[in-house]
Order: sequence, then structure tokens, then C-alpha cells
Amino acid sequence: MSEHDPSSNPTSGGQSGNGRPIEENLRSKATWMRLLFMVICCVLVSISSFVGSFVVIFGFLWLLFTGEVNRQIQQVGQNLATYIYQIIRFLTFNTDERPFPLGGEWPSGTAD
Repeated sequence: MSEHDPSSNPTSGGQSGNGRPIEENLRSKATWMRLLFMVICCVLVSISSFVGSFVVIFGFLWLLFTGEVNRQIQQVGQNLATYIYQIIRFLTFNTDERPFPLGGEWPSGTAD
């Protein structure tokens, strides 16, 4: 998992060498930076979901009036879905890689 997982070291019992893991975590700049990035990611996932609603509506209207799926709209939807997936992985501590624009690139294609 990540280096932040206290259970990854079975001999420590979830505590650091001096027995004060909570105090160390509260003073850790990395912990507070993670919180800042998580708050920003929550805003980004909200915006992305809002944009995704328009992509869905526009894609349906395109299908309704033309009778066929628009490949460009389909690709935008796929990229947006992959982006939301990357944000959720970061928010749930499944990865330490920050999503676009906080460190990563805008996704193109399927989720990895």
C-alpha cells in the first residue's frame, strides 16, 4: 500500500519509535498537504460530474437527432470518466499520484 499505512510494519504496532504517531502526523507537512489536495480534488470531481452531465445530455440529443453516436462526444465521456476515476483513487488512498492539474496529465483513453 503506501508508506502512510501504520499496519505495514508489524513490529511497530502502529506506532513510531517514540510512541507518539498522532503528534507526528499532526505536525507532518505531508499530511496537511494531502488534505489540501484532497479538498481540491473534491471540488474537481464535483465540476467534472457537472460537465459529465452535459456530455451525457448532449450525447443523447445527438443520438436523438442524427440516429448515430458521436465518436468525439464518446471519447470526451471516456476521458472524463477516466479522470473522475483517477480522482477517486487519489481520494481513497489507492494511489499517491495526484490527478490533473495537481501533478498528472489529462487522461486520454481507458483507465489504467
